[in-house]
Amino acid sequence: MTRVIADISLSLDGFVTGPDPDPDNGLGVGGEALHTWAFSDDLDDRRILREATARSGAVVLGRRLFDIVDGPEGWNDDVGYGAGEVGKPAFIVVTNSPPQAVRLTDLDWTFVTTGLPDAVAAARKRAEAASAQRGQDLDVVLMGGGATIGSAIDAGLVDALTLHLAPVVLGAGTPLFSGAAPRTLVQRSVTSTSTATHLTYDIP
Repeated sequence: MTRVIADISLSLDGFVTGPDPDPDNGLGVGGEALHTWAFSDDLDDRRILREATARSGAVVLGRRLFDIVDGPEGWNDDVGYGAGEVGKPAFIVVTNSPPQAVRLTDLDWTFVTTGLPDAVAAARKRAEAASAQRGQDLDVVLMGGGATIGSAIDAGLVDALTLHLAPVVLGAGTPLFSGAAPRTLVQRSVTSTSTATHLTYDIP
């Protein structure tokens, strides 16, 4: 069964970027510390990254994040979603209008201009098709940014939330939850390493 899983790294004070993020520094000042775990040699960090990318049938991201990862300082063969892991999933971008050009033409991009629910629905269809092709259940992964994930949770579009809590205080930046409605989640797993505490919650 295909589920929708929001997956993002954040600081101890709840930020998913540091201060002053821009297209040349998408994680903001000090924000690179949030993703230290993704480049770690720790066996648990590697396992969690491998399992997350292996279960991805489709990935949803917002336009601002797309502009960063597709920009000149963005993803490459060594840095990017699933780099060095399994084959790349389909990427669904929520946007008001498609870009005029795409740098990462080797990736499968779909641009949805009719809102987040339609983007998640399109991603679910792609993930279900990939599941049938591979013979295993694959998920839709919401990788961000923070506003996209927060909006998806508020809209009831997300089944589970995976947080990679970095041992860093950024002081400012982009919050994951801003004005979110109160809710209680169901904790499913906790894995601690030297670089992060990996937490998974079901969202009732």
